[in-house]
Amino acid sequence: MALIIIFILGVANFAMHRAVQDSDHPLLGQAPWFFSAMGGWLSLSVEFVMLLGSMAMAASGSPGWAWGYAAYSVTNAAAAWLMLSGRI
Repeated sequence: MALIIIFILGVANFAMHRAVQDSDHPLLGQAPWFFSAMGGWLSLSVEFVMLLGSMAMAASGSPGWAWGYAAYSVTNAAAAWLMLSGRI
């Protein structure tokens, strides 16, 4: 069950990440170089490695990683909402 939850959260994280990248928000100009390196694919690769690592740890019997990834996803959602809604 933890793997399914992490996978669904991962899909949502990728969607939020891409939406923020496509928004051309002014904060993106202040982001470190790796955020936009290779057209944004490097930061998406880091997102994938985090998803893969969380899924691997949950599959090996550490369900706490699902909670950690859920907290990470909530933080991502809050940041994406703030940026996309123009609140920051």
